[in-house]
Amino acid sequence: MLRRTFVALATASTLATGAFAAGHSKDIVDTAIDAGSFTTLVAAVQAAGLVDTLKGEGPFTVFAPTDEAFAALPEGTVEALLADPEALAAILTYHVIAGKVMSTDLTNGMMAATVNGADVTIMTEGGVMVNDANVISADIEASNGVIHVIDKVILPAM
Repeated sequence: MLRRTFVALATASTLATGAFAAGHSKDIVDTAIDAGSFTTLVAAVQAAGLVDTLKGEGPFTVFAPTDEAFAALPEGTVEALLADPEALAAILTYHVIAGKVMSTDLTNGMMAATVNGADVTIMTEGGVMVNDANVISADIEASNGVIHVIDKVILPAM
């Protein structure tokens, strides 16, 4: 567990360094692709038909689960979602807030409306959490918004 956490933090640090070195010239999708630790997220965004949206003007705030976060879902979940673009889009849009929300904008107990239409709860005491996912790297700026890396896929109430 500790090793996985260290790898996730190292990956998030690499993403942040790459994004800042690029001068925020890449959009959210290209920033995620370049990081190399979001291949499942990028594949899901493609399967759900959301690439053009997340490459759009925005701004967007994306809570981006790592590949490890997707791998922690029950076996077969990712494959089932990739085969159901509508359900996949509902989950992915639950990870997106319209507008650019930096970590300094967050408050403890804050409710944030997602593009999905449902709210997520932000907690800031003892580290930042979105619902039950930990933010492991925050404020990774892209040309059309910001990415906050999370360690778990968050699911809307069904």
